[in-house]
Order: sequence, then structure tokens, then C-alpha cells
Amino acid sequence: MRNVIYMFVVVLMLGALIGCGTAPQAQVTPTEPPAAEPQVLRLATTTSTADSGLLEAILPDFEARFNAQVEVIAVGTGQALALGESGDVDVVLVHARAREDAFVADGYGINRRDVMYNDFVVVGPAADPAGIAGIATAAEAFTLIAETGSVFAARGDDSGTSTAELGIWRSVGITPTAELNWYRSLGQGMGETLITANEQEAYTLTDRGTFLAMRDSLPDLTILVGGATVAENQDPRLRNPYGVIPVNPDRHEGINATLAEEFAAWLTSPETQAMIGAYGAERFGQPLFYPAAT
Repeated sequence: MRNVIYMFVVVLMLGALIGCGTAPQAQVTPTEPPAAEPQVLRLATTTSTADSGLLEAILPDFEARFNAQVEVIAVGTGQALALGESGDVDVVLVHARAREDAFVADGYGINRRDVMYNDFVVVGPAADPAGIAGIATAAEAFTLIAETGSVFAARGDDSGTSTAELGIWRSVGITPTAELNWYRSLGQGMGETLITANEQEAYTLTDRGTFLAMRDSLPDLTILVGGATVAENQDPRLRNPYGVIPVNPDRHEGINATLAEEFAAWLTSPETQAMIGAYGAERFGQPLFYPAAT
């Protein structure tokens, strides 16, 4: 009897051991590796590329392709280049060619590339107190504005547009100052300057793209010099080219030089150039910018 009990216990123990050996194992599902944090690209650019809506339209493509987050600082060209000089941004997209060339020559930027162009136009009240409508050149229009003392709203913000405007005044021998009660230097971006000109029935110089993008909120302003399209603009000095310049990483630590170069290459690629050339065409009957990369 004792042997029977012993054998029974042995059988139970073997069964328990066998059961432990064949018990189903818990399934471990491999986890996906965490997504990489997007790289940050600091872009200093002009207010026109932001106010026109262009950057909002094209930047998502770059961010998706390069797992990047673009921090846009929209200021005047002078301020944008100053941010590049101080190493506070990785790349600049601006429109004042002489200043861009100086930025590169002084070692702050590398490998400037043409990106796009549009043009400047002179806008003002439909009543046109200075009588400039249809005049061929901005220089002639500015002369009449000064002679009639008609109100002129100037950006006054060291931007590419401000640089172009002051150059036109110099070409006709006029130096705008605070003593001229008809000349109002605002220290504002293009959008704010257009709104002020609309409210004050003033003339101003603007890039065509920003004006077209904002025209629904500018009921009292119309294009008086520059024609209805870039092709109709008779004044060659009103052409407005844009360039992209990566900041020189040898000047400052912390410049994301690789991503800046990838951005410049992407911006000048055929695919992005096509997006730039199409932007605004359906809504306005003409592009707001024209591709210029070779």
C-alpha cells in the first residue's frame, strides 16, 4: 500500500513538472522605437514671404521631408541679415541684392542662391491726388507725390522694400525727413504699412505679392504705377529678386549648417520652384512670385 501511495505521488509530481514545461508563454509585442524629435531650422525672412501666405503654403513639404520644424522670424531684410550676422538664425531668405552680396562678402553667409522674384508697385487712393496713375516709372511718380505734398506712408524698417523706396527718392534728389509733413515713416512691416496707407488715403511702395494677398482688406487702395501684372511693369528698377543664404557655421557655434543647406537646396529644387510658381495663380489670376533658381 505504501508503494502504491509513493507511485501516486511520483505521478502527480511528474505531471506538474510536465505541465510547467508546456505552459503557454506570455507573448511580448515589440514596441516601435520612439519617433525622432524634429530638427529645428531657424529662418529669418522678409515680411512679404509671410504676409503673402507663401511660406505657410510650401513649408509643410520641407518639414515632412526632413523631419524638421521651421521657426520663421518675419522681419525686414536688414533685421534678417543682422540676425544672421549674430548667429541667431541658420538661414536667411531676403530681397536686397547689394546687402545680400555684402553679407556673403563679409563672411556671414555662404553660397547665396536665386530663389524667386516679383516686383514692386506704387499703390494709392483711387482719387489719386498726385495724378500718378499710369506713369511709367516710380521715380516720376515720387516726384509728383513730393511736388503735390501728397501723403506717403513709408515702411521705415530697414527692409528690402524700404531700401528700394529710399533708393528711388535718392534718384530724384529728395531726402525724406520727419520735417516733411507729407512723408510718414512708420517703422512697420508691409502688411501694417498697407493698412495705414488705406486708412490715411496715402501712397506707398509695396511688393505686388503682399498687396494682392491683402487687397480684400484694402478697399481704398489701387495699383497706380506698375501695371496689372509683372509683365506689364515698365520700370526695371521695380523688379524684386529674392535670395536664400545659409549662415556661415564658422562664424558661430550652434548653426544647423546641414539643415540650412538642405533647406536652400530644397527651396531651389524643381519641385519647390513649381510650387512657388503656382502659388496664388488660381486665386489672383497670376502667381505672387516667379521661380528664379537656375
